[in-house]
Amino acid sequence: MNGNRPGTNTLTVTVFVFPGVRLLDVTGPVEVFASANGFGGRYRVQIVSEDGADVITSAGTRISADRSVDEIREPSDVLMIPGGPEWETLIKDDALLDVVRRLNGTASCTASVCSGAFLLAAAGLLDGRRATTHWRFTRQLALRYRSVRVQPDAIFVRDGKMMTSAGVSAGIDLSLALVEEHYGADVARAVAKDMVVFMQRPGGQSQFSVRSQIPYSRQELLRRILDAVAEDPGANHSLPAMARRAGVSVRHLARLFQEEIGTTPGRYVEQVRVEAAQVLLETGDDSMAVVARRTGFGSPESLRRAFVRHLGVTPGVFRNRFRTTGATLKDTESAKGSGHAANGDAGRRHASPMSLPGNGNGNGSGIRSASVARASGAAKGSAKYCVSCTTWPSANSMTLTETVGTPS
Repeated sequence: MNGNRPGTNTLTVTVFVFPGVRLLDVTGPVEVFASANGFGGRYRVQIVSEDGADVITSAGTRISADRSVDEIREPSDVLMIPGGPEWETLIKDDALLDVVRRLNGTASCTASVCSGAFLLAAAGLLDGRRATTHWRFTRQLALRYRSVRVQPDAIFVRDGKMMTSAGVSAGIDLSLALVEEHYGADVARAVAKDMVVFMQRPGGQSQFSVRSQIPYSRQELLRRILDAVAEDPGANHSLPAMARRAGVSVRHLARLFQEEIGTTPGRYVEQVRVEAAQVLLETGDDSMAVVARRTGFGSPESLRRAFVRHLGVTPGVFRNRFRTTGATLKDTESAKGSGHAANGDAGRRHASPMSLPGNGNGNGSGIRSASVARASGAAKGSAKYCVSCTTWPSANSMTLTETVGTPS
């Protein structure tokens, strides 16, 4: 990526559309970039089709193309490849795949939404790279394209210039992350508020995002360390181990953490591990001992102390409270013979996010949604997670307002 920041040149976003494309895969990202222009961003968004003709989406609506692929005269800063329900047919279309390769060749960053990852994989653009897609299709992506390292739990993944996102609304997550990268967190946050979406969801393709909360670091070695922790929270991330991998002294690495991101190595590692544990507690039935071991805490007691310190609840309470959607809770109340849900409760179930402790960097990132994702079907047993994402509640999640105490 070109590292653009506020006040720099206009960035070109090219969105490639084709017959049968999913409408929200296109309009979600377009709306993010268009909204960013009202808060200091400078994006030029162009919709292109293979021959410049309008296309009919899978929803039956028509999308007008600004130009054909052959009419593109300048490189793109961002190329968006949306998906469609008929992806199994699309990946057999050699002409379409050739277009994807051509567009990628002149793009600084290529990003797919939902099943658009299959187009990138079929075009050979994800070989040897980490990637994700809609949770329904992660297994098929892994089986069809053995050279792609599929991350089934991720909302989106970045590997080099390639980015892939999970299902449908995750394209908004990915686009907001790009806005933050280009123009800073304040602009991305303003867009989120304008679109009435929250800054994070609590687990995998139910998801988590400590990594995205961290301010951008100028130090490449520190970015590598941050990414390594996010990708495999259960590994050895003691300060000496991280310093050894970075090739610097323990004191130097600790100073980099404080100067660049405003927190300590230990606190960052613990926050990532807490969020990884949230994923396992929400999506699986592993015992606390297994969750603690897989997320690097070692013992249930260490896991419990970390949860109380960061979330104000024990892992057991978190699992019981946040594995149920608001709709399910209301159904349960009716089944118990309440006859009706109290008006106050019904209203609060869709209210504002709750406040949890910040991450120590002073950027207000402690505001966190108590979003409760419906069962995503994400592959159980995945030992690694990708946390390279800014996160926002999607259509498959609801917000609860049960208060979680903030530790003093």
